[in-house]
Amino acid sequence: MKKALQLLLALPLVLAAGCTSIGYDDPNMVETLTIDFGSTDLQTMAADMSDSLLAAPSMGYLDHSGKGEDKRIIMYVGQIENHTTEHIETQGISDSIRVRLMKSGKYRFVVADAGQAEIGDQVSFQQGSGRVDGAMAKAFGKQLGADVVIFGTLRSIDKIKGRSLESLGYKKQDLFYQFVLEAANIETGELLWSEESTIRKRSSTGIFGG
Repeated sequence: MKKALQLLLALPLVLAAGCTSIGYDDPNMVETLTIDFGSTDLQTMAADMSDSLLAAPSMGYLDHSGKGEDKRIIMYVGQIENHTTEHIETQGISDSIRVRLMKSGKYRFVVADAGQAEIGDQVSFQQGSGRVDGAMAKAFGKQLGADVVIFGTLRSIDKIKGRSLESLGYKKQDLFYQFVLEAANIETGELLWSEESTIRKRSSTGIFGG
C-alpha cells in the first residue's frame, strides 16, 4: 500500500518531465539559458557599434570625383572574424549592424559576395537568354564603388574555477567577449573609425549542476 502511494505521488512528476512546452516569446528579452554567446549578446554588440558609427563625425560623408550630389558614404560590410572558442555565426552580427545603419538613412551600401553571385546570375540571364527587352537588360560595369569597408574581430577569454571547499562546492565560470569593429577608406587604407564593445558573463553551478 505504501509503495503504491509513493508511485501515485511520483506519477505527476514523471508525466511533467516527459512533457514538451513550446511557445512564442519576446525576441528582445534577455536570454540567459547558458553562459555561451547568445541573442542578447548579438543584439547588444550590434546596437553598440551602430550607435557609435552613426555618431562618428568622421563617418558623416565622403566626397570625391564621380560621387555625384549624394555625398553619403557608400559602405561594403566585410567579415567579422571569430577568434572565440565557440562556433558563432558572426554573419548575424554584421547583418544586424547593416540593417540598423540602413534604417537610419545615413549610409548607402553595396551588396556582399552572396548578393554579387545573385546579381551576376541575373545580369547573365538578362543579357544572354533572349527573353528580356534589350532596352531594359542590365549590363556589367555599372555598379557603385564602395568608399569604406567595415570589418572586425570577435574574441573571448574563458576562465573556469573548479569546485572546492573554498567555493563551497560551486563551479564558477567567467566568460569575457571583446568585439572590435573598424571602418577603412578603401582607396587610401586610412582607418576612419574604430570601436570596441565588451561583455562579461558569469555562471555559478552547484554540486548537483552540470
